[in-house]
Amino acid sequence: MNRRVMIVDDNEYVRASVDIICESAQLELASAASGPECIEQLEGGFRGVILMDIMMPEMDGWDTIREMVDRGLYPGNVIVMLTGMGEPDAKMDGLQEYVSDYMTKPFSPEELLDSIEYYLTLLNAPTDHD
Repeated sequence: MNRRVMIVDDNEYVRASVDIICESAQLELASAASGPECIEQLEGGFRGVILMDIMMPEMDGWDTIREMVDRGLYPGNVIVMLTGMGEPDAKMDGLQEYVSDYMTKPFSPEELLDSIEYYLTLLNAPTDHD
């Protein structure tokens, strides 16, 4: 059963907090400080729930998702936006189908874990091809 989560956030404190929350739930956490690091891990085979920050230098969350889709790295993943922005900006246009949830910071550990567990259940659900 897939219990993998990736946090993509340029803030080391957010990554550390998510690490502690995931560890308490026996989730396997991958961490990326930037969009390019996320893409690198996806190319290395990561599949699971991706907690994606929007505002990051170099490559923001929306550009990272576009890159994932363009490179065929989206299948097998669920994206949850984890951001300080109150609502999505115009850059989300055309990406709605790839974003399963939009969670604003600050979030409670329980809220985050409930969301992660829900999406892991969907990822692990048997399909007609199993």
